[in-house]
Amino acid sequence: MNQNMAAAMELRCWGGDWGLPSVHSESLVVLAYAKFSGAKLTVSPIDWTWKTLTATVPELICGNSALQEPTQILNFLRKQRFNADYELSARQGADTMAYIALLEEKLRPALLHTFWVDAENYANVTRPWFASRSPFPLNFLVPISHANTALSRILLTKGEAPLHRITEVEGKIYSDAKECLNLLSYRLGSANYFFGNSPTSLDAFVFGFLAPLYKASLPSSPLQSHLRQLDNITGFCDNILAVYFSSDHPYG
Repeated sequence: MNQNMAAAMELRCWGGDWGLPSVHSESLVVLAYAKFSGAKLTVSPIDWTWKTLTATVPELICGNSALQEPTQILNFLRKQRFNADYELSARQGADTMAYIALLEEKLRPALLHTFWVDAENYANVTRPWFASRSPFPLNFLVPISHANTALSRILLTKGEAPLHRITEVEGKIYSDAKECLNLLSYRLGSANYFFGNSPTSLDAFVFGFLAPLYKASLPSSPLQSHLRQLDNITGFCDNILAVYFSSDHPYG
């Protein structure tokens, strides 16, 4: 066993609520993959600490290594022999990369808009949640910082000419996201997981991206309504929560 395998692994992430171990998509991806691959993580929520403004989460700390971004963290875990994808064929591995790229391109902008740009959701759900978990005076700064980052990211990926303003981009964002959800639903079919009888990294990414949208009490979200009509996808999320997270303490 090498030194890193022997070293404890700590995951810094946003905490849980809405029946989820984390409300943060990228953190959820890592938490789910760790469960699927058998990696033992010490979870350290950044809630109510100064890290709410300074930290980039999720962040995996192991010995002298500090990794951010789900893709980097999952690659690190695979190198430590925590590999949920070891039974995948080369074709399935290629499909996994393609679907994750699809999630990033087609679904993430709509998720960012839903939680951070939509005025009603931001005022009633997102801002109060993140403000209540940040110490004074960060409770004023953290939500604004996240909202500005989300808006910039959306416009960077979707604001190609002539779509320069967020109002002009909204229709395209949501039609792309609904198309992506339909494609995921079709690909999953009646199976529990996307490849065979065991969950893989693709299942972790889909769960991480969709579970907050599925579970949050949003006052304004046509995308959430669309997701909740896809029974196999909501069942997929519920199954992962029941099988892999039900023994943990309740979240929210």
